[in-house]
Amino acid sequence: MTMNQHRAAFAQALPFPRSAAQGSVARLATPLPIVLLAILFLVLPALRAHAAMNIQEVKSEKGIIAWLVEDHTVPIITIRFAFDGGSTQDPVGKEGLANLMTGLFDEGAGGLDSDAFQVKLDDAGAEMSFDAGRDGIYGSIRLLSKRQDAAFDLVKLAVNRPRFDKEPVDRIRAQVLSGIIANERDPEAIAQRKWLRAIYGTHPYSRPDEGNIVSLAGITSADLGAFHKATFARDGLHVAVVGDIDAKRLSEKLDQLFGDLHEKQTLSPVADVAAKLGQQVEVNYELPQTSLRLAFPGIGRSDPEFYAAQLINDILGGSPFTSRLFQEVREKRGLAYGVGSNLAGYEHSHALLVTTATRSDRAAETLSIVRQVVKDMAEKGPTKAELEASKKHLIGAYAINDLDSSSSIAATLVGLQLDNLGTDYIQRRSALIYQVTLDQAKAAAKKLLSAEPAIMVVGPPLGSKG
Repeated sequence: MTMNQHRAAFAQALPFPRSAAQGSVARLATPLPIVLLAILFLVLPALRAHAAMNIQEVKSEKGIIAWLVEDHTVPIITIRFAFDGGSTQDPVGKEGLANLMTGLFDEGAGGLDSDAFQVKLDDAGAEMSFDAGRDGIYGSIRLLSKRQDAAFDLVKLAVNRPRFDKEPVDRIRAQVLSGIIANERDPEAIAQRKWLRAIYGTHPYSRPDEGNIVSLAGITSADLGAFHKATFARDGLHVAVVGDIDAKRLSEKLDQLFGDLHEKQTLSPVADVAAKLGQQVEVNYELPQTSLRLAFPGIGRSDPEFYAAQLINDILGGSPFTSRLFQEVREKRGLAYGVGSNLAGYEHSHALLVTTATRSDRAAETLSIVRQVVKDMAEKGPTKAELEASKKHLIGAYAINDLDSSSSIAATLVGLQLDNLGTDYIQRRSALIYQVTLDQAKAAAKKLLSAEPAIMVVGPPLGSKG
């Protein structure tokens, strides 16, 4: 994975558009330019991931840096960017502030109110989305290169001069609130809140990004403006561009879009936190299916053992059809439709997560099998054959999952910047994976999987008939 595994808002990446609980607005009308844009994305070839990718570092006159991959075969420009910060910067009592703000950038800017802005955005044939993660605010823009001037003008207004007018603020707030209220009756949502509080305590990561009913009610337009001013600044900006634009033109556009922002962010410090393991969190409902989640220690991107950990995760549960968990839980016993693991993390915390769901009357059995598979991996590590197969899988899957379209390439490049990996990382990655030895993989397995995990159970009490 190239994305900071957690700055994971990008990872799963940029789920644009977002759910109602995250403050997005569904537009009922789809103008012809947007339809044509969608068709172009579907039928025209994307950049070839297997070809040598020329990543240029472009620096504007005002010092804004972007990574550019030119592709003039399709008349589309894709831009992804991130500002450091995110929902961890929500003040106490104003939880949900970052999330609410990101639902409002296309709801009026500069001299254009919400309706006027939307009309001009549709006329320009552009798509614009924003999202708040735990550690960053993320933006996505896709536009037709032949109509880029009008689109860039609108993006500049949105980034620099969002209006936060009362009517759209109240409307988006109501959408977020409707999602929060619906989630109050959703066992999985209830469990997620309980899980975050259990493993993160009072750290900002324990708070739901969307906030709560009380905190949302207290957020004002002035709060939104102050949060925008604090986070939208050049020193916390990361930009990637893919498509029909050259370096000279991009340099000019970078200053147009971001050059008028403040130079420095004013962020509150966020402490590192280790997930509190060795506990079991149960949310008991009489459900026919029980969800299980186990959290083990994780590892950061800068750790020398990171690539060994990636391979261990892939062998344990990351590979969808060949992993040990899939074979033992799904193939041999039919206990679950799906089971897997992933290295997850935020900027200030990391974990290896195992997740599955099974019939409630077999939940205890499933949990026992999962724990035994993990125990075996911790004690013995992978086989040589497993390690070699996993290396090939990770290298091949990268091109398919992270470099298969202009949007995914742009998102990947922003992730590389967030992880401080350099423009040559894509070329270096295969060698970094291949050089992991069997002894290093076994050491990583022991380090990650020997601890007593945190476990969450959502369903009837374990051992009941369901």
